Amino acid sequence: MPGQRKRKRQRRRGLDELTREADRFGPDAGHWELRYTTRDEAEWRAELRRLRAEEPGLDWDAVRLDMLCGRATHPTAYRLSVFVPHPVPAEPLATPAPEELAEGLAEGLAEGPATLPFPEEHPTAPAPRQP
Repeated sequence: MPGQRKRKRQRRRGLDELTREADRFGPDAGHWELRYTTRDEAEWRAELRRLRAEEPGLDWDAVRLDMLCGRATHPTAYRLSVFVPHPVPAEPLATPAPEELAEGLAEGLAEGPATLPFPEEHPTAPAPRQP
């Protein structure tokens, strides 16, 4: 059937893009922070223009524009949300390899047991009580 290969490729490309987007903006990656909400569409558009002018380096893929359609009981609401990624954890402290620990332990044993002064010999210890 003509064009079937092209349609399959486009469909596959669309699924790959959705998967990447789900990984990038999923709950494990961060959360959506509400930046602006209003009931007036003109104010909402003015906020978008202001945001474009003041933050030119903003990643617009990480901005969500929502228009919550209203009914008789709920008026239409306009929202602007920005994706905030979780902070990157600091690198864990390097722990010595088991071989290094064993070598350090062997060296410590070769030097002999560490001795601590008895309380009577310690310079800041109170003098022993005489009966």
